[in-house]
Amino acid sequence: MIKEFLQQHGEYHDDKKFSDLTTLKMGGKIAHFVLPESIDGLKSIIAFLRGNRIPYKMIGNGSNLVCGSGSYDGVVICLKKLNSYEIRNDEVYAEAGVMAPTLAMALAKQGLSCLEFASGIPGCIGGLVYMNAGAYKGSMSDIVKEVQILKDDEIIWLNNEDMQFSYRHSILHDHPHWIVVGAKLRLTNKPSEEIEDLMADRLRRRKETQPLEYPSAGSCFRNPEDNFAWKLIDGVGYRGFCKNDVCVSDKHSNFIINTGNGNAEDYLDIVYKIQDKVKEKYNIKLLMEVEKFNC
Repeated sequence: MIKEFLQQHGEYHDDKKFSDLTTLKMGGKIAHFVLPESIDGLKSIIAFLRGNRIPYKMIGNGSNLVCGSGSYDGVVICLKKLNSYEIRNDEVYAEAGVMAPTLAMALAKQGLSCLEFASGIPGCIGGLVYMNAGAYKGSMSDIVKEVQILKDDEIIWLNNEDMQFSYRHSILHDHPHWIVVGAKLRLTNKPSEEIEDLMADRLRRRKETQPLEYPSAGSCFRNPEDNFAWKLIDGVGYRGFCKNDVCVSDKHSNFIINTGNGNAEDYLDIVYKIQDKVKEKYNIKLLMEVEKFNC
């Protein structure tokens, strides 16, 4: 019954693993996987799953997830086919599945400034809004005008203030069943060359300072107020620490990388060790930026 319904509303697979769908390349089997092809299709899928009390998990590009090795018996809904965008005067409307680097480059070519800070973040607009993602002193809260949300069975719009943005947080954390389906972002005009040069410089800096050659979920921990997670990790001697194929990067110690066939259990064991040591030495509680699921 589940398979037949999902096939009517999107691209369906029953042979996916979280390791196929996350940038960390970890995670076990998934019973049902679907990519809705429209917002209406997503609404139908969600209504069906809730009506039948079937568990589900929303993902975008899977760039901020560490998923356990066990099987997941529910439905994973991926929004990457909701990937259209439209430039409207001083704003761009982007569906949740639009990749941030793709949109940043497209805007840059038209002399439109907006997403330069996110041009190296391998995530979708929906996920970036959810997390209030940021880099280089910029964040989504700086550019979001309105967010389009599927709440229960209706589409609503929340403005920037309604979103209650703070550091790596939005109102969506308090309402896990609300789903970002799109967002309007502010645009400003700048010379294309200036935007593209800035993006190229930031990509160069990322390559120099981050272990992009290995699977990871990006920064593992949030930066505590007036401090940096990597400094605290270095301070407790965990730069380069490994457990099997999971390692704290020598290049950037706030990145925990998969050097081969790593699993979430080893990843989280390292996380908990670091948290304990940092708490013991500095009396600071390091909070994860990466989301745990099915662990």
